[in-house]
Amino acid sequence: MSETSASPIERLTAPGLTTVLLVEDDEGDAFLVRELLIDAAPDIEIERVSTFAEASLVLPGRFDCVLLDLGLPDAQGLEALRLVLEAAPSLAVLVLTGLADEFHGMEAVASGAQDYLVKGNIDGELLRRAIRYAVERKRADESMRRLYASEARAAENARLERGLLPQPLIRDGGVQVVARYTPGRHQSVLGGDFYDVVECDDGALFLLIGDVAGHGPDEAALGVCLRIAWRTLVLAGVDPETILPSMAAVLATERGSDEVFATVTMARVTPAEGRVRFWFAGHPLPALIVGEVVREVPLEPTGIALGIDEAAEWTGVDVDVHPETRLLLFTDGLIEGFTDSGSRSRLGDEGLRVLLNARLAAGAQGHDLVEGLLHDVRALNEGDLTDDVAILLVSWLDPSNGSDRPE
Repeated sequence: MSETSASPIERLTAPGLTTVLLVEDDEGDAFLVRELLIDAAPDIEIERVSTFAEASLVLPGRFDCVLLDLGLPDAQGLEALRLVLEAAPSLAVLVLTGLADEFHGMEAVASGAQDYLVKGNIDGELLRRAIRYAVERKRADESMRRLYASEARAAENARLERGLLPQPLIRDGGVQVVARYTPGRHQSVLGGDFYDVVECDDGALFLLIGDVAGHGPDEAALGVCLRIAWRTLVLAGVDPETILPSMAAVLATERGSDEVFATVTMARVTPAEGRVRFWFAGHPLPALIVGEVVREVPLEPTGIALGIDEAAEWTGVDVDVHPETRLLLFTDGLIEGFTDSGSRSRLGDEGLRVLLNARLAAGAQGHDLVEGLLHDVRALNEGDLTDDVAILLVSWLDPSNGSDRPE
């Protein structure tokens, strides 16, 4: 078949890995390129078109590189390059220029081409190397671009997740809150655990800590949704007995699967009365720290996790507390770590109590107590914990004398 009767794409089939689209309207130049590569690079396959209009029909296709003449009938100079880059931004582009147009070749490289070659000054080996280098440079550029985009997305996601962590709403200096959050997901800020603290106008302190089953992005989003719903209900002054049922309704609406559930502990602290009212929904019991000793909450957990039974109810239970009692609330990621690599037994509530007592006996308070406890749990686990961990340590003023509890 003659060249005049050939289809717009002329193919030279060669067994190789690199496919080049030659965009060249001059038959003599196109023939020269093909002959040079037949001798020097039989592993490079060429497909040829004569105009940009024809090239636009096949780009980006399966090509690795575009060999582009800057003097096409329907596209000239840098305009031709721009059109090709728009049609195939992921492909390497190698520009062909005339002897008098070398300056345009340099302009093309500055505008996005990987390299340029001057017609009449190339041989087969130079052409082969130029194509290989152009392809590899483009691959390196694309890898760097994807890496930068990934890092930018990660940084943006981290800022977003940090913005979704709660800011405890404390109305005066009478309440001290130490919060610690460590997500189980690698390179994340937020997991399925959530917490919040709100002090109301009447001095009552509401506490929340919870755990959506799982610790991926969907669970993190659901945890934020539940926390915001809880804060809204507290600030609206609704009956505390109705808050967990309302959160369960929100969970049922927002979750992606009927199997998703969340455990929750909510507390209402009234320092003037020396009383804490707890609502439990399948969550680990908090620890009461009286002076330098950890005491168990004298209750059995009441109520199942949110999202399991639509007819479930959660009844608040009261606990009288000593004026210097501090509350430590946490999610189960803190107690599900292992105690050693041999037995692989879980830390559990009792193990946590031992670690807490040891830290308290050493004089740890406030931030040092929380960080030291997390350090000890990780040390026993012989590495980072795989589940999300949220910890709240809360103390408040002694109403009898107005002094701060130990921090």
